[in-house]
This record gives sequence, structure tokens and C-alpha cells, in this order.
Amino acid sequence: MAGTNPKKKASRSDPNSRTVCQNRKARHEYDVLDQLDCGIQLYGSEVKSIRNNKVSIDESYGRVEGDEVWLVNCDIAEYPQATIVNHERRRKRKLLLHRREIRRFAASGEQQGLTLIPLAVLIRRGYVKVRLGLC
Repeated sequence: MAGTNPKKKASRSDPNSRTVCQNRKARHEYDVLDQLDCGIQLYGSEVKSIRNNKVSIDESYGRVEGDEVWLVNCDIAEYPQATIVNHERRRKRKLLLHRREIRRFAASGEQQGLTLIPLAVLIRRGYVKVRLGLC
């Protein structure tokens, strides 16, 4: 079976790799200059809600505060089976980036007056990722 790659077939059918939601308005309202996939710090109930497609990034944006990048105003619905340990719907969530990525991505945004807009929420290999765009 020369020419077939079993890893590529497995990645297409992998249930743990998919796009959960997209911000289609952002592509029409802004010019996307650069993109970057980054991790996000979440609680367990938030991950369960995202896996159930209960997330909205239409009004959210990224903000650089010091050496950290935060996702502000992202709406993740409460998970009904989580009782006391449920999360706040619109809390600030920390985005996980390397320092050099923060410096390169955020510094260019500050100098040119650009905005960080989340373009999509993805699940890659079981991890929740956010695709940020420099707009």
C-alpha cells in the first residue's frame, strides 16, 4: 500500500478535532492581517459546554494586559449537569501563548492600532483552541 498515509486518514475522521464555532462577521468587517492558534484556560464545565457547541464569540475580543493575553466577553453557556461548580458565562479567560508570540503578535497590534479578534473556537487533538486574528 504505497502512497497511503494512515495518519492523514485518522486525522480527518478524528472526533476530537473539529471547528466548534466561527466568527463570520469578523472576516467581513475587518481585514485579517495575521492569525494565530492559541490555547485557552478553562474550567471543566466550560469544556463540556464547548463540546456541546454552546459558545458564542461574536462580541468578544482579545486584550493584552502586561505579559498576558485575555479573551474578554466570550459567552460560554452554563453546563446543566454541573451543579455548584458551574462557571460564570462571560468571565475573562486567559489565552495561553509563548512570550515571543505575545511580543510579536501584540506589539505589532499596539504599534499599528490593530485589534485582536477571535475568529474561531477549535478542538484539536482533544484540546480547546482559539484562533485569534490581528485585524
